[in-house]
Amino acid sequence: MAININTIKSDGLRAIGNRVLVTDMFFGEQTTKSGLIISSDDGTERGIYPRWAKVLHKGPENNDTYDIGHWILVEHGRWTRGMNIDVAGEELEVRMVETESILAYANEKPDGLTIGTTSEHGTVKDMPTFNGAL
Repeated sequence: MAININTIKSDGLRAIGNRVLVTDMFFGEQTTKSGLIISSDDGTERGIYPRWAKVLHKGPENNDTYDIGHWILVEHGRWTRGMNIDVAGEELEVRMVETESILAYANEKPDGLTIGTTSEHGTVKDMPTFNGAL
């Protein structure tokens, strides 16, 4: 008989190799500035786009210049399913990403786009523009 684990408790979660553990990747409904609700479309033709995620941990072989707390842009579908992890009393949905799937990074959460909001709907104002390097 399989055991259903909803949340795993961990105080020392670490990535291995060159992999990256991320949080705050948003998949739910979004609301435009004008109030239109866009339903979750992940996997449909409209829902195929890269997503931003916050770096929780980098593996010891990962020498890329982004660091824990930075935001990375991950190629569509190149992440694992989420797993709920209790880290120091905070429940996080953690996913694994391989470095080959990271398209860009930013030191701070990209402007104009709310990702992983705790409310029922995320908010999309204007897509961020980057004018060169992040």
